Amino acid sequence: MERPSRQRQQERDTEQETDESTVSCPECDSENIVTDADQELVCEDCGLVLDERNIDRGPEWRAFNHNERQSKSRVGAPITETMHDKGLTTTIDWKDKDAYGRSLSSEKRSQMHRLRKWQERIRTKDAGERNLQFALSEIDRMASALGVPRSVREVASVIYRRALNEDLIRGRSIEGVSTAALYAACRQEGIPRSLDEVADVSRVPQKEIGRTYRYISQELGLELKPVDPKQFVPRFASALQLSEEVQSKATEIIDVSAEQGLLSGKSPTGFAAAAIYAASLLCNEKKTQREVADVAQVTEVTIRNRYQEQIEAMGFR
Repeated sequence: MERPSRQRQQERDTEQETDESTVSCPECDSENIVTDADQELVCEDCGLVLDERNIDRGPEWRAFNHNERQSKSRVGAPITETMHDKGLTTTIDWKDKDAYGRSLSSEKRSQMHRLRKWQERIRTKDAGERNLQFALSEIDRMASALGVPRSVREVASVIYRRALNEDLIRGRSIEGVSTAALYAACRQEGIPRSLDEVADVSRVPQKEIGRTYRYISQELGLELKPVDPKQFVPRFASALQLSEEVQSKATEIIDVSAEQGLLSGKSPTGFAAAAIYAASLLCNEKKTQREVADVAQVTEVTIRNRYQEQIEAMGFR
């Protein structure tokens, strides 16, 4: 009699948790619920199986490497904002081979060449789509040069499409708006890339990028937080081959000096570079101002000025 009553209690608890739109274990009240390889809901703490009849939304076949996955898959790539047609069109492979890997005859190769040419032509129906295709290719090129993840490219493409729909590109260059969208995406996703770094991979001047960025962020209502100098510390320290101790000390210097209001109106890259320079001296891993300035793409004068302020804030003078 004890087992059925306990089962009923578990069912009541499960129904109550469903009503509250939260999933927790009825045995140990843990919220560490995961889905295992058999598509079962399992509590990580006590091992109780909550649901063993979940729908498996994956494919019915199994693949153990990339080639098997490509050969068995019957669908195309997912929809992406980084392509002007969102990746919904057909792409003709550049290899002149049939499905069995055999080379095509000269007549077939000529035919495939014509098909590829017309395929590229009909993918863009007007000048607007051609301009969008060029802008998205520019975003992809600059994102690859900056080494930012795929999510930043998606966000930058969405921002550019929003600017295009709001007619914010009229009177401005496509390269300038696409670069500004990429910089805004880096800010929005928390990827530390300075305006100088973005301008280095762009084909437009830095002044135009900054002006366009301020314009589209204001018109589109992008709520972007100020750049935190601590985001630049790991990348700069890694380029200078500094230890974790230096990174922790630089982060501490930034926190202390920011609490005293020294960060207001200062460049985040220069502030981070000065903190790394000060931390390298305090941790006996000395780097010259020139070395730090080259990595952070700031001047030595900026590092010296911020360094003096940060040292005084830390109470060493």
